[in-house]
Amino acid sequence: MITLLIVIVTVLTSVAAFRRQELLYRFDLSPARIVHQKQYYRIFTHAFLHADYFHLGINMLVLYSFGTFIEQKFSALEADGVIFSGPFFYLLLYAGSIAVASLPTITRYRNDEGYSALGASGAVSAVVFAYIFFAPLNKIYFYMVLPIPGILFGVLYLVYSSYMGKRSKDNINHSAHFWGAVAGFLFPILLEPALFMNFLDQLLRR
Repeated sequence: MITLLIVIVTVLTSVAAFRRQELLYRFDLSPARIVHQKQYYRIFTHAFLHADYFHLGINMLVLYSFGTFIEQKFSALEADGVIFSGPFFYLLLYAGSIAVASLPTITRYRNDEGYSALGASGAVSAVVFAYIFFAPLNKIYFYMVLPIPGILFGVLYLVYSSYMGKRSKDNINHSAHFWGAVAGFLFPILLEPALFMNFLDQLLRR
């Protein structure tokens, strides 16, 4: 339910920004404005805006596909007494990963007034990597074609994001993808360190 609500809100805000471009300039991730004008809200608002319908569609499809699984996992952790509220920690994962994924970009481009970014990719990456943590051997479709174990997908994703982030040759914020992914994988361990043994058990039992 929470995943669906996030998808709905993101779609509505993104479509509104498609029709009123000034919303993009007011709420995107602008490191210079965050640092020098203290517009801290941009750290979070940019994740509810997208560049176009394709960008929006891909992010929301992936979020819905993996987010519902994570919701169920957090609900199970709540039922087991590991956490006090599944919905709360799911929202904390999503919002926290937005911030974590944004910080390296803010630091790097804090004096570049022309730089801006938007999109939920950092948070979506976090949700995908939380899924990999809980189900590392489940298949994920690489480039939506080739099914490979989640853990292998994760390694390839991190290597690719790191490489492309250093090249900075396109308009994609690969740094946000990388750090959002790292945040999503580590989040369950921060909730309960013993969960890491469950992750290792799944890898070693085959």
